[in-house]
Amino acid sequence: MKDKTETEQTAKATPKGEVFVWITGMGLAIGLLMIFALLWVVLKNGIVVFWPSSVAQIELREDRDSTFRGGTTAAGVILEEYDRDVRDLTEEQLESPDQRDRRQIRFFSGNRDAYGQAFAYLMLGDIAEKTYPPEIVRAERMEWGDAIFFPLRLELADGTQIDAEDPDFRKRLRELVDEVRDRRQVINRIERREIGRINLEMRSIEQDLRYLGGMEERTEAQEREWERLTHRLEELRGDFAPLEARAQELRATNRENRLHFRLVTGEERSHHLGEIVNFYYPNDMSLVAKVGLFFFHIWEFLSGYPREANTEGGIFPAIFGTFVMTLLMSVAVTPFGVLAAIYLREYARQGPMVRAVRIAINNLAGVPSIVFGVFGLGFFILFVGNWVDVLFYPRSVETNTPMFGTGGILWASLTLALMTVPVVIVATEEALAAVSRGVREGSLACGASKWQTIQNLVLPASLPGILTGLILAMARGAGEVAPLMLVGVVALAPNLPLDTVFPFFHLERKFMHLGFHIYDLGFQSPDSEAAQPMVFATTLVLILLVILLNLGAILIRNHIRKKYAASAF
Repeated sequence: MKDKTETEQTAKATPKGEVFVWITGMGLAIGLLMIFALLWVVLKNGIVVFWPSSVAQIELREDRDSTFRGGTTAAGVILEEYDRDVRDLTEEQLESPDQRDRRQIRFFSGNRDAYGQAFAYLMLGDIAEKTYPPEIVRAERMEWGDAIFFPLRLELADGTQIDAEDPDFRKRLRELVDEVRDRRQVINRIERREIGRINLEMRSIEQDLRYLGGMEERTEAQEREWERLTHRLEELRGDFAPLEARAQELRATNRENRLHFRLVTGEERSHHLGEIVNFYYPNDMSLVAKVGLFFFHIWEFLSGYPREANTEGGIFPAIFGTFVMTLLMSVAVTPFGVLAAIYLREYARQGPMVRAVRIAINNLAGVPSIVFGVFGLGFFILFVGNWVDVLFYPRSVETNTPMFGTGGILWASLTLALMTVPVVIVATEEALAAVSRGVREGSLACGASKWQTIQNLVLPASLPGILTGLILAMARGAGEVAPLMLVGVVALAPNLPLDTVFPFFHLERKFMHLGFHIYDLGFQSPDSEAAQPMVFATTLVLILLVILLNLGAILIRNHIRKKYAASAF
């Protein structure tokens, strides 16, 4: 009886909902753990792209049948060691007391042009020795990925040869590669800016000439325009020729010097230095030098342009496209979402119709994103875009070269704005409802109109909540991929959606996006295994970009919250 009384007293002393508090706390902890685990996996796998790992030279045992490309020597960056599937093992390997026969390594061997693939696998039991020769070189190339080799000699344009044993070989090779890099930057500037600007103007003139040339009869004004355009086209061709000749001359200069080298398999090859982007001796670098090269690789990745089917080079066009698209989406979604919320909360008569509208808005938030992409294709591109071309660009319609009647960054931004507008409406309504009723009544009692009250008191007090909705919209819109595939994103855009002369955006241009870049690398790449580290690195950049955009909005929100600290917030 006494024990029963004590149990009842203990039960009364314990709050009924305490167990649920502990459950929710555990759920929060598990959620945070999953987030940190995801970030760790992305960081761990993406960092491999930038760190100059050591290159191992692997000697295989002569008493085994295992070979690497027909030889007994391999070289590469060891990536992982794991247990092999027992179904792939022979009976001798299964019965062998050496457990090394059950494990294998995966390593990056490079030289895809010579070996056919950039990765290889070896059983631990087949390895006799691993060494790290200081003279081995890893070179980043314009094509075929990285190369791993032993340098033999430099063959200069004047016939001079410098052997790899020469004390000045490394210094001279570095100077020549840096000169090639500088000339490549000049070529890119000529082609992307000067020649790119001329090409855009030439295409516009050729379109006008096709339009005028398709007319049966031309007026006197049209004849003058024809002559003016023809003359201008000849001028542009005259400007184009020396620029193209200059670029070709620089390319020829980059091909004058050659580097001869030997692969680990014994095959001798050579490259002209124009094919080499950078090189380093990974086994002969200090920790400080590796850290410096690590940050240099990060900078090149963030500021460079992609090459080799997007599996090499940088991702700057994708970063720029994602940033501009998210910015345009935010500019478009905020006024529409705020105005709709003000009408629903402040002006609309509450009844079945308004309740139905709110239900529809909440349901829109659950519609699959690809459906919004189909709507954007049908409404923005095929309907609005075609009418914009008909009204403002009739010549593009006649020559079948649409300006806005095709996918572009403007239509992509508006499609995502439409997709995220329910989030902004709901957040804004909640913020408006949280403003004290006394504030409204006091303003109205002083003689202010309803709109003046909303404009000067309600909206400023609601701004933190409105920005919360905008933050959620940016976080969702920046990472979307499916709708963008239908309304303007491409795997490789020849030009940024930015004018090369005047600082304004070309809203009709197609663009690159980090999310689609990840999809293209992971599923459309010709060598998906080699692109896997790039997938994680690009994912990390996308996460950081979304965090930076959200952080900017959060700082603005906190500033406004402090400013109106005396209000309901």
